[in-house]
Amino acid sequence: MMRAFGIAPDEPAADNFADAGDTYYTGYLAAAKRLGISRGVGDNLFSPETPITRQEMFTLLYNTLKILGGLPEGVSGKTVADFSDSEEVAVWAVEALTRLVEAGIVRGSDGRLLPTSTTTRAEMAQVLYNLLVK
Repeated sequence: MMRAFGIAPDEPAADNFADAGDTYYTGYLAAAKRLGISRGVGDNLFSPETPITRQEMFTLLYNTLKILGGLPEGVSGKTVADFSDSEEVAVWAVEALTRLVEAGIVRGSDGRLLPTSTTTRAEMAQVLYNLLVK
């Protein structure tokens, strides 16, 4: 995601999450922390091996767009409340999902947002595609 928007990794990754490790994405985690894209899961941890939920993905995306001044505009005619599982959206993800649903970036599936479901690379690729072609 960060590469898609031209955000470079921090090199060296001086201030990073305690569990960032030494991998190809370590510098990206440091940049995400520094820029406020991610606050991690608490206690200065990111938990990079844990599967990511859809609401976590959308929040990371929203935070990235906000930092870049590229939050999508537009009215899709939909709101988060239009989805049957809207009550499952975590308080910390409401702002992100509200904006992305209203802009038509997040369309859900069969009338549901599936906020706590694990996301796939394909779903993230589709969301990025939707944003980049707008």
